[in-house]
Amino acid sequence: MRVSLSSNRYVSDLREVDDRHVAIVGGKGAHLGALSRIDGVRVPAGFCVTTDAYRRILADVPSIDDRLAQLSQVAPDDRETVRTLSAEIRRSIEAVVLPDDVAAAIVRALTELGERAAYAVRSSATAEDLPTASFAGQQDTYLNVLGQAAVLEHVSRCWASLFTERAVAYRQRNGIDHRTVRMAVVVQKMVFPQAAGVLFTADPVTSHRKVASVEASFGLGEALVSGLVNADAYRVRGDEIVHRAIAGKALAVHARPGGGTVERAVDPARQDQPALTDAQVVRLVRLGRRIEAHFGHPQDIEWCLVDDDFQIVQSRPITTLFPVPEARDGENHVYLSVGHQQMMTDAMKPLGLSVWKLTALAPMHDAGGRLFVDVTRALASPSGRAALFQLAGRSDPLVRDALETIVDRGDLISPLPDQGPPAGPPAGDAPAPIETDPAIVTDLIELSRAANATLRRDIGTKSGPALFDFLLAAFEEHKRLLTDPRSMQVLMAAMDASWWLNEQLEAWLGEKNVADTLTLSAPHNVTSEMGLALLDVADVIRPYPEVVAFLQEADDEGFLDELAALPGGPEARDAIQAYLDRYGMRCVGEIDITRPRWSERPTTLVPLILDNVRNFAPGARERRFEQGRRQAEMKEQEVLERLRAQPDGERKALETKRMIDRVRTFIGYREYPKYAIVSRYLTYKQALLREAEHLVRAGVLPEQEDIFYLTFQELHDVARTHEVDDQLIRRRKEEFRSYRTLTPPRVLTSEGEGINGAYRRDGVPAGALVGLPVSGGIVEGRARVVLDLARADLEPGDILVTAYTDPSWSPLFVAIAGLVTEVGGLMTHGAVVAREYGLPALVGVEHATRLIRDGQRIRVHAADGYVEILP
Repeated sequence: MRVSLSSNRYVSDLREVDDRHVAIVGGKGAHLGALSRIDGVRVPAGFCVTTDAYRRILADVPSIDDRLAQLSQVAPDDRETVRTLSAEIRRSIEAVVLPDDVAAAIVRALTELGERAAYAVRSSATAEDLPTASFAGQQDTYLNVLGQAAVLEHVSRCWASLFTERAVAYRQRNGIDHRTVRMAVVVQKMVFPQAAGVLFTADPVTSHRKVASVEASFGLGEALVSGLVNADAYRVRGDEIVHRAIAGKALAVHARPGGGTVERAVDPARQDQPALTDAQVVRLVRLGRRIEAHFGHPQDIEWCLVDDDFQIVQSRPITTLFPVPEARDGENHVYLSVGHQQMMTDAMKPLGLSVWKLTALAPMHDAGGRLFVDVTRALASPSGRAALFQLAGRSDPLVRDALETIVDRGDLISPLPDQGPPAGPPAGDAPAPIETDPAIVTDLIELSRAANATLRRDIGTKSGPALFDFLLAAFEEHKRLLTDPRSMQVLMAAMDASWWLNEQLEAWLGEKNVADTLTLSAPHNVTSEMGLALLDVADVIRPYPEVVAFLQEADDEGFLDELAALPGGPEARDAIQAYLDRYGMRCVGEIDITRPRWSERPTTLVPLILDNVRNFAPGARERRFEQGRRQAEMKEQEVLERLRAQPDGERKALETKRMIDRVRTFIGYREYPKYAIVSRYLTYKQALLREAEHLVRAGVLPEQEDIFYLTFQELHDVARTHEVDDQLIRRRKEEFRSYRTLTPPRVLTSEGEGINGAYRRDGVPAGALVGLPVSGGIVEGRARVVLDLARADLEPGDILVTAYTDPSWSPLFVAIAGLVTEVGGLMTHGAVVAREYGLPALVGVEHATRLIRDGQRIRVHAADGYVEILP
């Protein structure tokens, strides 16, 4: 049977459709049609009931437009309303009687395929099996359906399954409007396999593109996908099976003679036998590679083995793989995640990615909305490798372990001749040759402030193409300021002095992480000052109960203007505005220029201010700073006295005093370059948004923030030509939604393999969570798992558990007793501020926000690097 698309609105033969017909036959139907055209790929015969039939049915559903509009307004977390509305819509669709012409078209197709055959009836939505959203398992499939009446009934059930609770929730999470999705239905002849399963042409766990994963069980694949049995599992690279695990398969699902399926026990003698031979596994993977090559990206394939012949019943894109940076040289590459160093692993929008790349000091690559640095050449030579391992080991042991794993395997990087001694001083050497002079830091800060003031003054007169020319020059000045030799010397001197103190004092005194205490309340730390300054804002607001009550209800970004009418309101407004004038360029994820800044959304700060009003007494800022300064001073005296009592003690004390002075002089500046960067970023952003406003007024762009989905060069072109590719912006928005669901690895290879490394540590209690200690001490308290800064609700003594903390989180640090993050290193901003505030802190604790429940009591052993979850 070959039913022409043009001759029948309601039924289309699978062999007549392909990926161009998703709107007519849905994602599953289009993919099956495309599969049937690939040489050597067998697909069970069948047809699609088209989306025209679905639209015809939907027109007869009472009040369907109103119900869909109502469903679109429901919040994703309002599960009860979603459940109720979706159930009502399903019942209404199933209650509609199929029009005669629709039913007749389906019956004719069944007659030509064979009325007495058994069929699989499967949903095929238009928002399904897409590169950015697979919808796997979200709609319904019915197997071994017998007879025309049963097929017609199950077609209606498939239409209704577009509104299962899980499908509705999935669309909401992926930003897909329920009103735009249509449902087709695939009807195929049943196959009755000896074995069935799934094939991933890329490893779904590691994302390795050259390693395929096969799972197999006896009978129909339903036993596997429903979790009834453990499947045989294989990993295959090329034609070699590199991993094999044969499971005990006690049950299998088979077709029942009267229709439907039934679970049956597998003969005990067969349970531990493989469902496939090794030769069949390799043959299946080769077939999968052919399918992957046709579609152009890795596939999730459902297969059946019938009389030693593989039949393919489904193929969809694998949407969970982390993308690989583009490299067109055909060589292998190893990439380091920039986000793990910058404490911002969220996806970035295209404008944010491109501006960071244009202002970065090293070439960067983007993939999956994240930035990476190529370290292949450094790993290829012994000296480069040694330098990289040393730097990574001091900052983030997980990165070092991941890199060592790649090098030890020896199958990815071709060695290069040594390029000379490793860059940077080896551990324990003297810091960079710069005088310990506080005036150097104050001069650098003043130079930065002056440069930013000049930028703000000069950019105000620029617009159109001239603005972009100006910005390109400003980006070069940006990089020149960051590479000021004195700035680099100060940063290195601070880190080297800190490392020297920790290493030498542990060797001489047996005490770990002494520099954490010695650097408390160090001068010029703009990030820790930012957190303390919010305590001063709370002091201004605290005496005015009407202001406090107003702020508790504030949810409009214009709230500052409304404050003036309240007693104490002008004072409160001025205090908040002064804070925003100094720190309003900051926000969560601030390396992405597109993120809303505090000055743009001041309501973000309101919960933090109210927490400070509630949790602290007046004058807390001064007390906190002075307490830290005294602790550091007392620790210095104690250390020097203990050293002087040792053999050769005067020399040790003299060297240590010199390093203490050095670290306290320079360590605060560690936070200033980032502050300067984001200060300039706000100025760049404001200018670009003004340009976007001109483009909106000219009718070139629908919305100002559409510019966030263009690269800097693309936006430059739009400003010059007044022409924009609307489809490009729509595609970028869809890609960004999908990227947000992905987790970037610390290290990524050009083969797609993500490697996160492991801690190699003994003596950790069973069940403890291991991390990198960045600020010493032991603390026990209530865990508060916080994923959104604006929703933090902390009390003194709480331990903050979160994915990552960048400088915008520092106002929370004044109220907590400890810190646990999933991402971070020894010198990342959260670690620096935790040490500044004297908070026991662990970073790099894998999956901490999932393994620690909000409200649990935990004990953080920050010096020894682990967290205990207490009963």
